[in-house]
Amino acid sequence: MHGFAGTRKSTPYAGTVTMEAALQRAIGENGLRRVDIYVKGIGPGRESSLRAVRGSDLEVGRIIDITPIPHNGVRPPKLRRV
Repeated sequence: MHGFAGTRKSTPYAGTVTMEAALQRAIGENGLRRVDIYVKGIGPGRESSLRAVRGSDLEVGRIIDITPIPHNGVRPPKLRRV
C-alpha cells in the first residue's frame, strides 16, 4: 500500500504508517468508531501498529492475539550417521 518492500516491511515505522492510513480510510469512508483488534503474527511492527490505534480517537473494545502456536510441531529429521 505504501511501497515498503523487503526488510523494510517489518519495521515499526512501516506498521505505524500503514495502520494510520488504514484507520483514516476506515473512519472517513465507513464512519468507524469502535473496534475489536485481532493481532496475528510476530515482529516489531505489531506493537507500533497497536500504538497507532490507541493514538486515534477510536474506542477499542478488546485486543485478542490469534497468533498460531504449534502444539508439538512436525517430526524432526532422522539423525545423521556418519
